[in-house]
Amino acid sequence: MCEEHRTEFALQSSVAGRRGERAGPCKPAEARRAVERAVAARYRAADRTCDADALSDALLVASELATNAILHGGGITDFRVDVLEPGTDVRVSVCDRSDALPVVSPPVDRQGRHRVGGHGWPIVCRLAHDVRVTDLPAGGKCITAVVPLS
Repeated sequence: MCEEHRTEFALQSSVAGRRGERAGPCKPAEARRAVERAVAARYRAADRTCDADALSDALLVASELATNAILHGGGITDFRVDVLEPGTDVRVSVCDRSDALPVVSPPVDRQGRHRVGGHGWPIVCRLAHDVRVTDLPAGGKCITAVVPLS
């Protein structure tokens, strides 16, 4: 999916995103904490434990999506996290103000100098088994990544 962006049109955007209000986490650390709380609550309710490496992958994806929304998308306008039944995947959605699709930057610039950064989108694509980019009706986009927890 990441090589060929899958773009969909969302029929509804969040109320908070339309009104410009704060909609959940607005920093990468807050996104990671939200994912950690959601996963912990679901696993605690099922009296199970989550694989630590899989949880680390989900936290990294949430952090990268939040960072990219801040750096390239004009800020986070909405954030959602859901642990899917039966607790084998976590779905993280981060919306921003930009209509631009994510891109992979070459590791070096035209002068042959190594670039700093540019690793977030490839990380998301590698760790998630489903990534979707959805156009929002009022402008902007929502990127949703589903990361396995096992």
